[in-house]
Amino acid sequence: MPNLLILGGTTEASALAAAVAERGIPATLSYAGRTVAPRPQPVPVRVGGFGGVEGLACYLREERITHLVDATHPFAAQISANAVAAAADAGVPLLALTRPDWQPVAGDRWTRVADLDAAVAALAGPSERVMLALGRMHVEAFAQQPQHFYLLRFVDVPEMPPKLPSHALVVDCGPFTVDGDHALLAAHGIERVVCKNAGGSGAAAKLAAARALGLPVVMIDRPALPERREVHGVADVLDWVGHGVDRGV
Repeated sequence: MPNLLILGGTTEASALAAAVAERGIPATLSYAGRTVAPRPQPVPVRVGGFGGVEGLACYLREERITHLVDATHPFAAQISANAVAAAADAGVPLLALTRPDWQPVAGDRWTRVADLDAAVAALAGPSERVMLALGRMHVEAFAQQPQHFYLLRFVDVPEMPPKLPSHALVVDCGPFTVDGDHALLAAHGIERVVCKNAGGSGAAAKLAAARALGLPVVMIDRPALPERREVHGVADVLDWVGHGVDRGV
């Protein structure tokens, strides 16, 4: 019988947890623990880190995990790299359940940058009203560009106010719609959007809204990761769990 460890924190991880629970496949869903009140899950949940590659490899062995699925956020580069190394160390097959990245379409005004530092640098210039669609972990880097007004949208109320001289905070976990994001951007007079290329459909509404309003977008490219096998659908993971080991994956 398979025994899965799902590295989660995304809608894809939750969808996979629901699918394996429905089929009676044993699985544990692991969270980093950054969300205050994660949604209930139909499988056992663990919260917190593993202690690096060695700790994760030890967990895989001790819990007799047969399949490791990395369904973390595309920008969770450290845990994804650790997963590749730990799976190899423990001899456990690994599959990444990822979202296709966003690609610009007609009407988009993107400036693509390599990382957060480059995104901060891209905002050098006169004062603007900027939406930072980045989550709470990275916004304070933009204090280096204090001339702007920043619109922030977090899943949870932060313990401490963001250290940005001029900002407004919206607390909302979605789901987000194009009409809703269009209204949000217009209400705050936003002139530029900064976001990570998270991909998928859940957070794409702001891009369609920015396109409709003719707003420029600073798009942060995904970090480089070690080579691994990736799929984009829950059905692909279920197929791999059922047959992957026999195929030598």
